Amino acid sequence: MMRKIIAFVKAIHYHIYCSYRLWQFRRKLVDDVIYTTERNVRICVYPGKKTQSPFDFIVRYTESGKRERTPKHVHLIVEMYVKHAFNPELTMKLRDHILTMLDNIHPVNTFPPQLQYFRPEHIEDFRELDHVGEFTVEFLLVVSELIGIQEKTNYPKGSLTQSLYADFGVKDRFSVIQKAVWRG
Repeated sequence: MMRKIIAFVKAIHYHIYCSYRLWQFRRKLVDDVIYTTERNVRICVYPGKKTQSPFDFIVRYTESGKRERTPKHVHLIVEMYVKHAFNPELTMKLRDHILTMLDNIHPVNTFPPQLQYFRPEHIEDFRELDHVGEFTVEFLLVVSELIGIQEKTNYPKGSLTQSLYADFGVKDRFSVIQKAVWRG
């Protein structure tokens, strides 16, 4: 009889422990929305698994009625080329703004990360570029900053994001896009 009681208590303890862990996990999924754009695109972060940093995170976004996606460097660079075809001068100013932002962000030692540079008023000068492409300037600025923070947190000497934006409009499209898709 005593064994059954002990087994029952252990089962209840295990159930409570597992329920608590699931609650913690689900809470993180909801609470880690970093930013919601004017067009209701939710930009979230999730804990990452890279061994380079205990504060690694993954950036994802969700548009209304669509599945969650992970933005990649190539998506951002191709979007910049689309905007460049529409208004080259303004797109280069956006690129310069992003490079300034990347110079001013720092690695994080907490989770979830916070935006360090972006302010909603930064969008106004570039709003004309929202007429073309899939992503708004607001989205590009927030996601580029988060990816830059992620890179600086995991690889303090790494500079892929910064070098992609620095090469944009200077080097040929093929080499910039090739660099954006390279995995190594």
